[in-house]
Amino acid sequence: MAKEIVKTTNGHASPFEQIRRTNDAGMEFWSSRDFAEVLGYGDYRNFEGVIEKAKLACFNSGHRIEDHFVDVTEMIEIGKGGQRSVKSILMSRYACYLAIQNADPRKEIVAQGQTYFAIQTRRQELEDERIEEERRLLLREEMRRHNLQLADAAKGAGVIEPIDYAIFQNHGYMGLYGGLKQEDIHRRKGLKKSQKILDHMGSTELAANLFRATQTEEKLRRDEVKGKAAANRTHHEVGAKVRQTIQELGGTMPEELPAAESIKKIETKQHKQLNMAGTPAKKKGK
Repeated sequence: MAKEIVKTTNGHASPFEQIRRTNDAGMEFWSSRDFAEVLGYGDYRNFEGVIEKAKLACFNSGHRIEDHFVDVTEMIEIGKGGQRSVKSILMSRYACYLAIQNADPRKEIVAQGQTYFAIQTRRQELEDERIEEERRLLLREEMRRHNLQLADAAKGAGVIEPIDYAIFQNHGYMGLYGGLKQEDIHRRKGLKKSQKILDHMGSTELAANLFRATQTEEKLRRDEVKGKAAANRTHHEVGAKVRQTIQELGGTMPEELPAAESIKKIETKQHKQLNMAGTPAKKKGK
């Protein structure tokens, strides 16, 4: 029998909040056993089919199943103070969203759950988008600053003319992007020549390029590299090392990452929000 819906402090009926758990790191999750009980699945075995459908939907959506469904063993009470171990699954909010979409729609609690997790999932998406935008703004500004420092270090190594610096930059890109030059990356990501690559990178790609830039600058200065050829070789080697690290960690190669919305739009939106926040409210007329 489903658990009784109890009003939460904010006035909304949410049995799903009541069974939500958090770990020591503050990450939220739900037990599939609790979830099945709230949804009115008297026999947990009937809910296992829902879980399998949710896992398939997760896989088809391009997400790693193990990131959202974690097999565990839980202890349950069996009366007279006894306990026994049972198989269970710890589910993320996204996993719960997929499960609720595949549960028995005839159950009233399922309909309530679909609304709840649809709203909460969207809220989480918006929050994730906001965090990603903040990361991109921060990393892009760091790239601007460190590219100036990299240019100065390259100049000290003998890369003086603009054409030589463009070649120097291409060597770094070729190391990090598996041989692709700047124009190749433009084509790969569907960008126009007028669009700056760095303005269309997500935070993960920006971070990789920031590491490339900072480490190249440091190596040029530390090793007192001299000559354009040696500077180009150094930049390529550092880029290749960063690429190797990404590969060893199982990350996505930078050329495979999609182009992001222009950071100029994010900067414009942020400026508008700051201006609106700083504008005093108009007084109502008498």
